[in-house]
Amino acid sequence: MKFLSFFIGLIVICACLFFNKYHANKQQTITGYVFGTYYVVKISTPKENPQIIKEIDKIFAKINQKLSVFEKNSEINKLNQAKHKIKISPELYKIIKVSQEIHKQTQGYFDPSISPLIELWGFGTNKTHSLPNINKIKQKLSETGLLKIRLTDDNEAYKENPAISLNLSAIAKGYAVDMVAAKLKEMGYHNFLIDIGGELSISGQKNNKQKGWNIGIATPQENTIDNALALELSNISVATSGNYRNFYYIDGKKYAHTLNPKTGYPVVYHLLSVSVFHPQCMYADAYATAMMAMGEEKALKFANEYKLPAIFIINTPNDKFKIIYSQEASNMLGAEND
Repeated sequence: MKFLSFFIGLIVICACLFFNKYHANKQQTITGYVFGTYYVVKISTPKENPQIIKEIDKIFAKINQKLSVFEKNSEINKLNQAKHKIKISPELYKIIKVSQEIHKQTQGYFDPSISPLIELWGFGTNKTHSLPNINKIKQKLSETGLLKIRLTDDNEAYKENPAISLNLSAIAKGYAVDMVAAKLKEMGYHNFLIDIGGELSISGQKNNKQKGWNIGIATPQENTIDNALALELSNISVATSGNYRNFYYIDGKKYAHTLNPKTGYPVVYHLLSVSVFHPQCMYADAYATAMMAMGEEKALKFANEYKLPAIFIINTPNDKFKIIYSQEASNMLGAEND
């Protein structure tokens, strides 16, 4: 009888262990299209929760209404069209404030006020691809300057030059990732991966066999879905900026979407992509954009000076690519430069 009780107890324990292991490895996956790109949310959870989809949709709708230059009546467009001081939401206030902070830190290489230049080169709402006149570029440069947007303590904003307009796409996806991550944690989830067009937030672990989540740093080439690097990460955000997908050719010359805010022209460097790791995805997003505009030498120096983990993929003369790690990235990943 004792043996039978022991045997039954053993079966129950094994069944419980199997049940827990099975459910620990279950995953809810949510996919869709937002901000002109894809999104994927993966959550390690024993039970799917349809409410998560509704909450994510609410976040995206709110951000679109506030930050999208493609939404006619969005808050950002109202600010862009304003000729006088206006009240803005706490969310837009925060993003402009963070943008100005990073603008100063990067010595102007992060500048969401280059919206007029983005439009002029055909990388914004205007998709006309033609080489702008040099005088037009100079004129549009005079209509930029992120620090010419003043913020008051009463959540008001006014532009010293009414012609200034913002395009926050270089920080908005990262901000959206942070908002979804915050909502999931508020709902009690701590093991998840959020990916909005390559901007990621990674929390906890995928399953009980891994310490984190597997992610890839894309190979910076056209028409490929291969990864140059595969990493296992946890409790970090990653954003990648690159010049290998959004570009066009005129008279055989390539013009990519990353613009130098100081010259008004698309950057011409060997730097193909920058991936930045940071606790907040909005910061990683902005830093990656700024470092693409800097070019490889200034960007590596900047990352080392501010102790930012960053991975640079650089084009070599034989059309191959080379991977370079900032010092913090090398420390974090245990990788070394060649």
